Amino acid sequence: MGLPTVAIVGRPNVGKSTIFNRIAGERISIVEDTPGVTRDRIYSHGEWLGHEFSMIDTGGIEIGDQPFVKQITAQAEIAIEEADVIIFMVNGKEGITNADDNIARILYRTNKPIVLAVNKVDNFESRSSIYDFYSLGFGDPYPISGAHGLGLGDLLDEVIKHFKEETEEENDDKIRFSLIGRPNVGKSSLVNAILGEERVIVSNVAGTTRDAINTEFEQDGQEFTMVDTAGLRKRGKVYENTERYSVLRAMKAIDNSDVALIVLNAEEGIREQDKRIAGYAHEGGKGIIIIVNKWDTLKKTSKTQQEFEAGIRSQFQYLSYAPILFVSALTKQRLNQIPELIKRVYDNHAKRISSSMLNDVLMDAIAMTPTPSINGRKLRIYYATQVKSEPPTLVIFVNDEDLMHFSYRRYIENQIREHFDFSGTPIKIISRKRK
Repeated sequence: MGLPTVAIVGRPNVGKSTIFNRIAGERISIVEDTPGVTRDRIYSHGEWLGHEFSMIDTGGIEIGDQPFVKQITAQAEIAIEEADVIIFMVNGKEGITNADDNIARILYRTNKPIVLAVNKVDNFESRSSIYDFYSLGFGDPYPISGAHGLGLGDLLDEVIKHFKEETEEENDDKIRFSLIGRPNVGKSSLVNAILGEERVIVSNVAGTTRDAINTEFEQDGQEFTMVDTAGLRKRGKVYENTERYSVLRAMKAIDNSDVALIVLNAEEGIREQDKRIAGYAHEGGKGIIIIVNKWDTLKKTSKTQQEFEAGIRSQFQYLSYAPILFVSALTKQRLNQIPELIKRVYDNHAKRISSSMLNDVLMDAIAMTPTPSINGRKLRIYYATQVKSEPPTLVIFVNDEDLMHFSYRRYIENQIREHFDFSGTPIKIISRKRK
């Protein structure tokens, strides 16, 4: 079951991006101080009262050089097509404008829930201005202030009321994985080669795949659902004609996957966009495998693979846990290893470690490298427990959370990985003060 998607729609300068950033920034999450992990500002994740969701900031969508009216129309249409719940944002200081009326008429055409947010209501005295917005026809307006963060709780309370209740998947044993990467790295060719049949249109024209295509297959008794996503393009080239939906759908595919295969092009080497794409999957806590396609095209020496792998490890330092597989869709080199590797990463992603075994490793790690001291105060670690899987999430109880430096957290993670096979999956480590 994928995450529900919330889109923020409104004319320019009503504060859409400010609210978007506040919701994304205030979600309960683990922030890693790791270079190379970044998130496109038009798509992010939020969390409220235990409900996780994806967010689209239509204010970050640019559609070529289209005129103003056509541009906001296209942004609203993106929200209508892609979102489960739509936040329609207006400016409380300026009242209802013609542009607000135009967007409202577009939103009338959808049967999706619309939550009306009146931004820039910065104090109690200005709350009286919200009543004019009842005339837009979307029920109670919710006064908020992006500048001060006021009213967001009430707004999100209303938003999550419209989320559909999650239903159990028909087959919990089915592994969902997506192929993600820049256009023209060979994702569609890999799909065809893995399946052994022409199930997806293949072309050497970048961006041929416009939508996510789900394909199911079985190997050695294991069922898989494979998603071939549209190639992720650099911002500024995305929302043109039919391609304007490709990034959003690719992000949804990652959200709905257990394992993400990051496909690189051996001919072109590593590009900056490859690192951005990998960051989406890493931040999403997905199992990750790095696939280097078109390996057959390179002239090789005895050190070619070793040098290429060293380059990947240097450029993708935050993915040190991800296995690397060098393949060729054309010659089918090593393709038979992909399903088995996906199954291994999937199992690691869902793995649980008993508290007793985990604390044995933790105590040994502390004995080898004692906890650090900061400003004369020494970090004390009492015990650890795994609180969830997918990805494995550990809580370490300490005397002071501020004393848990990220470098020591990384040391503990490395010690855990030495004792347990977590290949292909990130590990989230949270420190909590013992009460």
